[in-house]
Parts: sequence; structure tokens; C-alpha cells
Amino acid sequence: MTTKLYVGGIPYTSTEATMTEAFSKAGNVVSAAIIIDRMTGRSKGFGFVEMSSEEEAQKAIDMFNGQDFEGRKLTVNVARPLEPRNGNGGGMNRRPM
Repeated sequence: MTTKLYVGGIPYTSTEATMTEAFSKAGNVVSAAIIIDRMTGRSKGFGFVEMSSEEEAQKAIDMFNGQDFEGRKLTVNVARPLEPRNGNGGGMNRRPM
């Protein structure tokens, strides 16, 4: 069973390929994704790495959490499930008065 990890503090110059390469030192990387800002097209500085087992995920946490990666300190932990949204987020959805 795969385990998804949250990775914070990713350098803005990092790519999904560099993340995959680094985390593969801890085990088999199923996927790596860096979250990109829609407006700027630039990295938001965090992402997710999916490891093929819980053991490999724990090894990745032990290896990378709090460690320097390309000049920035990473935060690595097990990702929390996505919370359902309530549907009344901001935006330009104004009603006439």
C-alpha cells in the first residue's frame, strides 16, 4: 500500500524529477508533485511524494525531515486526507443588492 508524504520547504528551483531522485534514496517513489501557483506559474514551495510502502515513507521522513535540501530546510510528514470544502470560498461571486 502506498503512503503519500507532504513535503514543505521545497526550493522554488526544484523540479518533480529532482524530488523523485532525492526521495528514491529512501525507497521506491510512486509519484512526486510540486504544487504550482496558477497565477504566477511558480512553485508554491510544497508538494507531495508518494512512496510504495509505509516503511519506505517512514525512512524518507527520517532521512529528510528537518534536513537541508538545495538550500532550504524540508518539512516531511505523512499527508493528511483532503478536507471537504464548504463551497463558500472567496472569489468574484458577488450578488447584486
